Amino acid sequence: MALTQIEFDALLDDATKRIDGDIDWLEDEDHSPSVEFCAEIKSDPGYPLFVRGSYSAPAKAVTFALIHRGVGRIYALDLGKDHHNPTCQMVGEKHKHRYTEQYRDKVAYVPTDITAPANDPVGVWEQFCMEAKISHAGTLHAPPPFQEDLFL
Repeated sequence: MALTQIEFDALLDDATKRIDGDIDWLEDEDHSPSVEFCAEIKSDPGYPLFVRGSYSAPAKAVTFALIHRGVGRIYALDLGKDHHNPTCQMVGEKHKHRYTEQYRDKVAYVPTDITAPANDPVGVWEQFCMEAKISHAGTLHAPPPFQEDLFL
């Protein structure tokens, strides 16, 4: 399924997108030191959307991605990892991906509206939701403290 630029812009601008309930971080299924979550997004038009979050305390990296079930990732925020655009431009450790018909989600840019640091994933989440026009009727709980494995 393809998504036109007009459809993407309308979807992102739709302020009826919402998440109901609290969100807890879960252990990464690949057993990395990251934690992650997945939450359904409801909307009046019924967009087939969910959001996936991941956080790595050791890497000081956080990602929130808006995913369309028919298209894939259409909008994302990354902190703590560099990105290389298809046009060979390097983008810094704080960047957003925004869907385009030509590049899908492969092009990133540096946002000015995200000011919370990567080690504050709850603060980053609040800013991400605000600018993506997602209301969250609940709480994103703080990730569990990172504990390194102790080998004795």
